[in-house]
Amino acid sequence: MKYIISTVLVIVLGMLTYGYYIKSSGDTNGEIIIGIAVLIVAFILMPLFIFHRYKNKNLTEFRLDKWFEKLTENEKKNKPN
Repeated sequence: MKYIISTVLVIVLGMLTYGYYIKSSGDTNGEIIIGIAVLIVAFILMPLFIFHRYKNKNLTEFRLDKWFEKLTENEKKNKPN
């Protein structure tokens, strides 16, 4: 999965570079290439990266409920009498 993400990232960076190069020479197809690269980042690269990073993790640890519970417990402990 890491190699797929790296490959897609290199392809997208190449497309962006080529698109800006073509655009600077006056060709309007550069904007199309840049747009396709942005769409690839948004709809392919980012979901792959998120799936890769959060695979096999307990996502309930990242809920705000636990943070609020810890905050109220700490306030109760540190409350002066």
